[in-house]
Formats: sequence, C-alpha cells, structure tokens
Amino acid sequence: MRIDEQVVLVTGGARGLGVEIVRAFAREGARVVVNYRRSEDAAADLVREIGAERAVAVRADVTDDDEVRELVRAARAHFGATITTVVNNALADFQFNGDARPGPETITWDAFDAQLRGAVKATLSTTQATLPGMCETGFGRIVTIGTNLFQNPVVPYHDYTAAKAAALSLTRTLAADLGPAGITVNMVSGGLLRTTDASAATPDEVFDLIAASTPLRRAITPPELADAVLFFASPWARAVTGQNLIVDGGLVKG
Repeated sequence: MRIDEQVVLVTGGARGLGVEIVRAFAREGARVVVNYRRSEDAAADLVREIGAERAVAVRADVTDDDEVRELVRAARAHFGATITTVVNNALADFQFNGDARPGPETITWDAFDAQLRGAVKATLSTTQATLPGMCETGFGRIVTIGTNLFQNPVVPYHDYTAAKAAALSLTRTLAADLGPAGITVNMVSGGLLRTTDASAATPDEVFDLIAASTPLRRAITPPELADAVLFFASPWARAVTGQNLIVDGGLVKG
C-alpha cells in the first residue's frame, strides 16, 4: 500500500518529534491521526496547517486501553477508513538532562514503571486496538521510536533506556507473530535530537560533543528522523520487519 493510501496514527503527534512525523506523512499524502494527551491547542494548530480532510486530532492517553479503542473508533468515523499504520512516538514525561538525572543510588522503581508504561504498555495498547482493522485490510505497518542509548549509553538514563530496550524486544516478537497477516513491525532509533521538548534541557556542549563524534559531524534533527520512519511505512520496506534502524549520523554502528 502506498503511503498516500494509508491512514496513519502518530501517538504524541502534537509535540517535538511527533509533529515532524505527522508533517512527513502528510507531505506524502497520507491521512494522519494526531494523537495528543495534553497539547490540545498544538494539535489543533497542526490539523489546521495540514487541513481537516487529511488530519484529525484525537485526545487519548495511549497507556489506557479504553481511550485507545475510542481513538481508533473516532479515526475511522472521521476518515471512513481503518488505521493502517501506527507510529508509537509518545514519550512519558522525561527530560534529557544528564546533570539532573537520578543515579543508581537514588532512582526509584516508579521511574522505571512510568517509562515502561509509556514505551511498552502504550505500544501493546495501540497494537491491540488497531490489529482488527489491519487484519481486515490485509496490511499493517507498526513503527516504534527507540533510542541508540541502549547500545551506547553515553548518558546512563536507566529508566528510559531500559524501557526502550524492552520496546525493541516487543517489536521483534510482534514481528514474528504478525508477519503472516501482512503486518510489519520495526523500530527507528535516533540519537539525541536537536532539538525537541525532551532534549531542550540538554546543554549545548553535549550536542557539540555528540556531533563531533559522528561521521556527519552534526546532531540529527527531528525532520531527518521522521523521514526514516517513512521508509518503514513505504512499499520499499515491504520485506523488512523486526528491525531496528539507527538514525544518529553514524555514531552507533549496527
């Protein structure tokens, strides 16, 4: 299925990286569901930018099964078509500020639980809610946003990194189960992006250090990562599933 035939759900689509993912799909002609939890005004502005015929904003906490099912129903009612593609982008409240991060002596299980719910529970909820429609269509694309930090923990964010590593495991097991239904499941893992709401607290010297370590000699931007998400939704990736594509300017290999 071409991108311009797809109905795409982008969780956390009203802020940061999510905005650029929404714009990337809209640019390619897809119809997009802009999910938000608190950013109602930003979501409405983004829909106005794209146009109501090709975008709709729907509030839902994507860790809540009932709210996600209602989101899926609202999207189908608006577009008259089922969601074919899900981008699991929503991030539980988090700031990439190494100086303020809790260390191993002080970090709590609650911090891990919040990130696991945001990275794993939310992915499970969106998958279960959209799976019937994907099976009905005989086509599905699930893309989860990961991180290169579990391969290169240059800053050891224990809770965030552990949750994203678990999300990669879920990506690969879902790929094995859903492949026969024509559904691919993949992950796109960025490095520190310059700049999103979550990375705004990162000092410039950290960005500069990371940039100097990459072959491209620069930090990657949200629009560049968004373009990589498009690949997994495109016909060119029809035989690719269970993979983790690292988009960080070449900092981490494989």
